[in-house]
Amino acid sequence: MKLQLQHYINGKWVGADSENTRDIINPFNQEVIATVPEGDESDAKAAIAAAREAFDNGEWASTPATERGAVVRKMAELIERDKEELAYLESLDTGKTMEESRGDMDDIAGVFRYYAELADKDGGELIDSPVSNSISRVVREPVGVCGQITPWNYPLLQASWKLAPALATGNTLIMKPSEITPLTTIKVFQLMEEAGVPAGVVNLVLGSGATIGAELSSNEDVDLISFTGGIVTGKKIMQAASSNVKKLALELGGKNPNIIFADADFEIAVDQALNGVFFHAGQICSAGTRLIVEESIHDEFVQALVERVKQFKLGSGFDEGTQMGPLISAEHRAKVEKYVETGINEGATLAVGGKRPEDPELQKGFFYLPTIFTDCTTEMAIVQEEAFGPVMTVEKFSAEEEAVKLANDSIYGLAGGVWTKDIAKAERCAGKMRMGTVWINDFNLYFPHAPWGGYKQSGIGRELGKSGLEEYTETKHIFQNLKPEPINWF
Repeated sequence: MKLQLQHYINGKWVGADSENTRDIINPFNQEVIATVPEGDESDAKAAIAAAREAFDNGEWASTPATERGAVVRKMAELIERDKEELAYLESLDTGKTMEESRGDMDDIAGVFRYYAELADKDGGELIDSPVSNSISRVVREPVGVCGQITPWNYPLLQASWKLAPALATGNTLIMKPSEITPLTTIKVFQLMEEAGVPAGVVNLVLGSGATIGAELSSNEDVDLISFTGGIVTGKKIMQAASSNVKKLALELGGKNPNIIFADADFEIAVDQALNGVFFHAGQICSAGTRLIVEESIHDEFVQALVERVKQFKLGSGFDEGTQMGPLISAEHRAKVEKYVETGINEGATLAVGGKRPEDPELQKGFFYLPTIFTDCTTEMAIVQEEAFGPVMTVEKFSAEEEAVKLANDSIYGLAGGVWTKDIAKAERCAGKMRMGTVWINDFNLYFPHAPWGGYKQSGIGRELGKSGLEEYTETKHIFQNLKPEPINWF
């Protein structure tokens, strides 16, 4: 199936009203891999109108949940069928390895399958009534028209977390993928057409957040906004969404602590600490970039990290043996470089990395060496601010209470980890850590059944799990009096 490099609005593939376009760049070598429409407010308004019409006057919201579930299940099957093509497009678009992208496609199919199974499981709830001869029940109904804005780091995985529950619950939607990584999202909209999703139910608009995202956030015909991205943009969306008091689901990143106690399995903790930070070049909202190590093993642990980091193989995501690909763009690499410069100026010790690689084969790509800072404190900007790149900061602690205090010293609260063989200690720490997810003797593990989201400024609401389904519903109480009588008040 040829990739349709266009918007998808009301069941049709169309160009931008303005006829403007944008080149999509391969971050490994800066080659143009596709040219897509660059939409604006008029395209967004057309998509919103289509979604509004499909929800208000179409049949999707009233389609039996079992039938909606069958369509969502068909999506899982089509993604599995086209796994290799999707993985290729994802690696081409993001620079990540094919092994990573194949794993993403397995996870994405799993998300669609999970919500397909949940689609018809909530038939409502009967609750007690204080009135005799009455029925009191609680039901969930679709929210309506949903605006969905996805990031560039996991383009299709993040899209699946939004698409699958929205469709399963009977909503209509407009999706705006990141303007720099739209290819797999375009492909999956072709698959939704093949799966039989009715015209107008799903709509795709390509373009920048400043135009398309702003219109989705402020337009009063949109009932919900689901956004994954940065905290600055998230706050702007909250302000714009106040126009009609939209429902909001926001995942705004994190600065995630990973606590290593002296009694942890040393080799496994080293391995997972590296994976927690440098997987996908650190471009992960849940990356464990704040390593908090017990003082008695700190020096040995850091030395082990540095020795391993020096052996990393950077390269093309299509080459066997590549462990880490490039950053997503020149602009993003410049931000990471500025962040590292800040760390040096703040007095942190640069233990390894901190520059671009010198390998001639990597000069065309947006590569940056994996970097570790030691002698870090919570007063430093590099400890408090999200780098979203291959940069680890290391802090020390000497007591359990201190470790938890350090971990919680952040405006974020997305995720964190604890490494220890002492189960009671692990549970005490997990109970006190103010985060949406805490891993014990693991890191960066997620799956469809478990809710995902953060405390504090890491966002509002949850994705995945039953909570992720409920985000796309409204709760209604229906009371029926089977034997009404006059009140005789007036």
